Amino acid sequence: MSVLTTANLGFPRMGLHRELKFALESFWSGKTGEDDLLAVARDLRRRHWLLQQQAGISIIPSNDFSLYDQLLDAMVLVGATPARYGDSHVGGVRAGLRRYFDMARNSAEQPALEMTKWFDTNYHYLVPEWSAGLHFQADPTSVVEAFEAARSLGITTRPVLIGPITLLLLGKSVDGIEPLSLLPKLLTAYEAVLRALVEAGATQVQLDEPMLVTDLAPEWKRVYDTAYAVLAMQPLQITVATYFGTLGDNLEVAATLPVSGLHIDLVRAPEQLDAMLAALPPEKTLSLGIVDGRNIWRTEYAVAKSLIDRAVGVLGSQRVVVAPSCSLLHVPVDKTGEDKLPKGLFERLSFAVQKLDEVRYLATADAQAFAANAAYFDEQRRLAAEPSLVREKLARLSETDFSRPQAYAERAPLQRAALHLPLLPTTTIGSFPQTQEVRSRRAAWRKGQIDDAAYEKFLEEATADCIRRQEELGLDVLVHGEFERNDMVEYFGEQLDGFAFTRNGWVQSYGSRCVKPPVIYADVHRPEPMTVRWSKFAQSRTSKPMKGMLTGPVTILQWSFVRNDIPESETTFQIALALREEIEDLERAGIGVIQVDEPALREGLPLRKSEYAAYLDWAVKAFRLATSSVKPETQVHTHMCYAEFETILPAIAALDADVISMESARSKMALLRDFKAQGYPNEIGPGVWDIHATRVPSQDEVHSLLDMALESLRTEQLWVNPDCGLKTRQWPETEASLRNMVAAAKAVREELAKK
Repeated sequence: MSVLTTANLGFPRMGLHRELKFALESFWSGKTGEDDLLAVARDLRRRHWLLQQQAGISIIPSNDFSLYDQLLDAMVLVGATPARYGDSHVGGVRAGLRRYFDMARNSAEQPALEMTKWFDTNYHYLVPEWSAGLHFQADPTSVVEAFEAARSLGITTRPVLIGPITLLLLGKSVDGIEPLSLLPKLLTAYEAVLRALVEAGATQVQLDEPMLVTDLAPEWKRVYDTAYAVLAMQPLQITVATYFGTLGDNLEVAATLPVSGLHIDLVRAPEQLDAMLAALPPEKTLSLGIVDGRNIWRTEYAVAKSLIDRAVGVLGSQRVVVAPSCSLLHVPVDKTGEDKLPKGLFERLSFAVQKLDEVRYLATADAQAFAANAAYFDEQRRLAAEPSLVREKLARLSETDFSRPQAYAERAPLQRAALHLPLLPTTTIGSFPQTQEVRSRRAAWRKGQIDDAAYEKFLEEATADCIRRQEELGLDVLVHGEFERNDMVEYFGEQLDGFAFTRNGWVQSYGSRCVKPPVIYADVHRPEPMTVRWSKFAQSRTSKPMKGMLTGPVTILQWSFVRNDIPESETTFQIALALREEIEDLERAGIGVIQVDEPALREGLPLRKSEYAAYLDWAVKAFRLATSSVKPETQVHTHMCYAEFETILPAIAALDADVISMESARSKMALLRDFKAQGYPNEIGPGVWDIHATRVPSQDEVHSLLDMALESLRTEQLWVNPDCGLKTRQWPETEASLRNMVAAAKAVREELAKK
């Protein structure tokens, strides 16, 4: 086989040791200046370009780096800054950076842009706002600067842009305008950006159009061809990149676009290759996404090579490009140095650096690499065939294990009698501020600098202090603060068999927020209780109800790097069984309110509606398997994060949680209208404080949000809580915000009592 062209679609931004995270947070806190931040950013870009060059990648991306989010960058690039943040072309570079972070994180005058999940990943993007007043005045400075910076290193890159149709579809109208009507002005801005790249010496560009793997309305399908006909007038080779799924009924639309090349995801959707080979016009190149950009396992070369051979057989070697399935943003940087893993796991892993090597091996058909790879996968198949006690346990489950014996209507009065709560009960979502002292003590304990007894004494003091503060604030249902927890998934993974943890396996979630997902590499089970000790201690310090706090099975799955040798549903049920045992132990310990967080339930939803039902069936069953064995008096809560809930409301109802809390403050309770329309029967805590912002909401602001909520909910349905956990906040703003929240709830109660 001839040596094939290799490409990469994007590289992780944060750095191996999260250098960008720390630079951003230092800048935001005022400890360092803009020059310091930009110097770190430039160094990371340079390092990553050289790394890709050294790995033998032919087509290296630029403009895939971001100080916060690629959608926010796209808004700035095409001049789509909402008017409420000021004129994006006034004030110079420093004012521009301030405005940029205002949109991402809020300012004293304006809340931040709404945030939601990037397709079915755990990455969050900032949602563009479309209005009739947008002028779309392009500012190609940043994309040209990146291209020229790489060229100064001797690397001619392929700049990456979010495609115009995907950009429009991912935004929301704020004044009723139809986003499609903005396309002509938007295309004019894109033309200006492409012209600037041509003038800078660029010969090719990558336009990401992942919306092509979703269900598109006919009018949006029709505009793809006309939009790209406009862009193709520029003297650039345009590659349209699709990923995260199959093109399906959009395959012909994608294949016939007037562009030079197309990228498709053959990890998620290998079945689409033959149809694409048949539909692709002559001379157009096809980029094969055959190295998984979403997970951390080695590529099986024999499987990947069969796809490559089929493509080369039809198109010839000059028209085939080998690449990861998507940007490597979603995986850690490098597995080198991961020397604390269970036996045999290191060899199974492939992070971004290793994935570049895999791309090269596949493009060159490296004989030695292929032989070693084949031997490795033969051994993995042998190990997977061994008997599993956990899977045998799953096989013995019956339908009664997946539902609570009593309906919500029967449970609710029993829970009210047991908990003695007022109308509009106030609570929080779980975590309280993880101060520098908390983090320092945990780090010292992990390093062996303080012993277990000293660390536990500190945690008891922090927990007791947190309970005292909540009682003084007047909250009705308390939490223990979670000071013993590093991360809502990692904490549980550390106590479950079948999980492993890396030293530097960090990936970006949003902004400077990074997570280090656990690695599920074997069957999951719980060797001993995980949370009972701290929940029981906390309950002993108060007469008020104390919530037991657990992360749900779907979220643990979605926020981990999950094994790919058995179905995801099976792994989720294994986790659910472990949580079921934990919940039963919490109940026996006297905990009457148990929260099982599922912020990733919507995140895991397939991108095609035709696949929703199968996913939601096992996702809902997993939650119910975990929670269905409790007594009717025990109140089960769940929490969900930013997401479009209207598409899955029947599934949310099917969870049968007594109380669901969710993020609602930024959207001004808009999602509650959907709950009302669906006749959602159970209780709801729509967030009244956007905890991702640094501002303290006033009592009047919270009061107004509660009034909005009561337009859609019955009084007995409504709970009062923040949008999310308070781990990242500081105590002064936390106490001020909660004080206003509790005061607003009391004021609304008094008003309701007078009616």
